[in-house]
Amino acid sequence: MISRYKRAMTAVGMTAVLGVLVAGCGGSSSEDSGTLTLYSSQHEPMTEALVEGFEEENGAKVEVRYGEDEGLASQIEQEGDASPADVFLAENTPPLEQLADDDLLAEVDSSTLDEVPSQYSSPTGHWVGVAARATVMVYNPDLISTDELPASILELAEPEWKGKLAIAPSEPDFIPIVSAIEKLEGEEAAKAWLEGFADNAKRYNDNEGIIAAVGDSQVAAGIINHYYWFEAAAEEGKDEIASKLHYFGNEDPGALVNISGAGALESSDDPELAQEFLAYIVSEEGQSKMTHSGDWEYPLNSAVLPPPGLKPFDTLEPPKVSPADLGDGSEPVELMQQVGLL
Repeated sequence: MISRYKRAMTAVGMTAVLGVLVAGCGGSSSEDSGTLTLYSSQHEPMTEALVEGFEEENGAKVEVRYGEDEGLASQIEQEGDASPADVFLAENTPPLEQLADDDLLAEVDSSTLDEVPSQYSSPTGHWVGVAARATVMVYNPDLISTDELPASILELAEPEWKGKLAIAPSEPDFIPIVSAIEKLEGEEAAKAWLEGFADNAKRYNDNEGIIAAVGDSQVAAGIINHYYWFEAAAEEGKDEIASKLHYFGNEDPGALVNISGAGALESSDDPELAQEFLAYIVSEEGQSKMTHSGDWEYPLNSAVLPPPGLKPFDTLEPPKVSPADLGDGSEPVELMQQVGLL
């Protein structure tokens, strides 16, 4: 079975190469508590923190296979019922929606879904939200004054921004932004915005490249997820980093909150252990492990505080776009191909 998402992504050579890692040495158990295979497209520090915490609490062993969102989702589809995966931890929701649509994910236990607000999980209960990231504009204050900052991400398609912007079109985080604009403004408006943005922007490989380019004054601004900037600020020193963040707010599509989620495979050889892992990663203990991993994402369990220094989650004012509204990612990819961004 080949999905629409896979066809679109492989057409531009974006299928990921899987890396295999046996993660953590965890706590020991007097009994064999089983082995869980986790496919993860999340960052390794966050994944490792969750895995180590689960192994310590549960006594099970977790084997991790790393890859990109679309590569792992395609791998699961190709493997079908023979997939060794028990759980898929995704950086973004489109691949989870794709797998849910294809009946490859089991329903998540209701007690697990209750740990996070319902708007951040699957509308059909087939995956649970784990972490959140805010879309932001990173800018160089030497090149853009505060009174020149745009009120909306839609303004970045206008001619006055030509040559001032950075874009990383192959970043999975960019695709949900296009989906949000299409959902809120319509397909033609989304395509027009992409054409203008593409004409205005220099291209980079990833969010880290955008932050470096803005800091080095190669460009004035770019669109990223917030946590990449906080990682850079932690490494360079918050008083040393040359760039700043601008939050759009006001339910603008540029204020989109991206969700990372996880689902248990319908074909899991140990469905009970898979559900136990999902329960752990959204529990207070699991979410605390995540926020102390150095990954700078927002926890979705309200009992857990985010890493210090982040803009309060309840002040972000994101657009009213649900994970289901973002779909499986195929439509924005097709639009990006049409305008030459992929």
